[in-house]
Amino acid sequence: MKIVLTVVITLVFAGVAGIALVHGGGLTNFAADEAHPALVNGTIAFFRERFIAARSQDVEVPDLDDPQRVANGGAHYVPMCAGCHLGPGTKDTEIRRGLYPQPPNLAQPRGHAGGHDHSDMKQSAARQFWIIKHGIKMTAMPAWGTSHDDEAIWDLVAFLQKLPDLSPEDYAALSEGHAAGGHEHGAEEGQQASGHVDPPAAPPHGHGPKKEPTQSEDHTGHSH
Repeated sequence: MKIVLTVVITLVFAGVAGIALVHGGGLTNFAADEAHPALVNGTIAFFRERFIAARSQDVEVPDLDDPQRVANGGAHYVPMCAGCHLGPGTKDTEIRRGLYPQPPNLAQPRGHAGGHDHSDMKQSAARQFWIIKHGIKMTAMPAWGTSHDDEAIWDLVAFLQKLPDLSPEDYAALSEGHAAGGHEHGAEEGQQASGHVDPPAAPPHGHGPKKEPTQSEDHTGHSH
C-alpha cells in the first residue's frame, strides 16, 4: 500500500512540476511576488495539510492553561513570530508583505476568514507544536526545534491558543516580557542560547507607496 501511495504521489508531483514549467515559460518561476498557478497551489496545500495531520496526530498535548506558560510564550512570540504572524491591532509588516506564501495572521479572531478554523483545540495545539518544531519547507517557516526545547515550544503553543481572543492591550501586557529580557536563555549578552540574535532596532527609513501582495496563501492554516 505504501508503495502504491508513493507512486501516486510521485506521479501527481511530476504533473504539477510539468504545469509549473509550462507556466514559467519553460522555466519554473521562483519569484516571490508572483503566485503559483491555482492547480499547483492547491496540490501543494493538499499534500502539505495531510502530511502535517499525519505527523501531528500522535503528539501528546500537555496542560496549556497554566498562566505562567502562556506568559512565557508571549515573551517568545514577539521576537520569534510577530514579524510574520502579527498581533492584535497589527495590520501588516514589511517582511510579511514580501513573503510568498504569505504567513497566516495568527491573531485573527476565531471564525474569521483566514483565522483559526480548527474546532478541536487539542488537534489545533498538536498541529501548531509540530509546525513550530519542524518548520515547513519553502514557506520561510523555520524549524524552531533546532534552537528551542519542547517546553519552550509548548509555551508558544499555549500563547497561540489564547492569541485570537486577546485585545491589543492584553497582548501588549503578555508580550512585554520580551522588552524586559524575557526571551533570554542564559547566553552571552545580545545572543540567545538558542543560537539566534534578536536584530537591533533599525534606523528610520523611508519607503515608497505600500505594495499589496499579489496573492496570499495560508501556508500553515494555523501555526510554522
